[in-house]
Amino acid sequence: MPKLFHLTILSSDKKIFEGDLQSLVAPGEIGYLGILADHAPLMTTLLPGKITLKDASGKTTALDSKTNGFLEIIKNRATILLDQEHRT
Repeated sequence: MPKLFHLTILSSDKKIFEGDLQSLVAPGEIGYLGILADHAPLMTTLLPGKITLKDASGKTTALDSKTNGFLEIIKNRATILLDQEHRT
């Protein structure tokens, strides 16, 4: 069983996603960031682009973010704050 971490994605008006993941790939300022469990603490800005989530069962979901945002990771808890709503 792969090690998991918890992710919450919020926009300005609602919670978009909350759950445990195997991996996260998100569009950072200098390229895409790959996140796994036990990642070092991190806070960075995000650019518009595809956010890819891989859940505990291995299912992959992609969210198409059309806006900037922020990603914070601390102790196997990741939070993404988006300026506006995304499209799936």
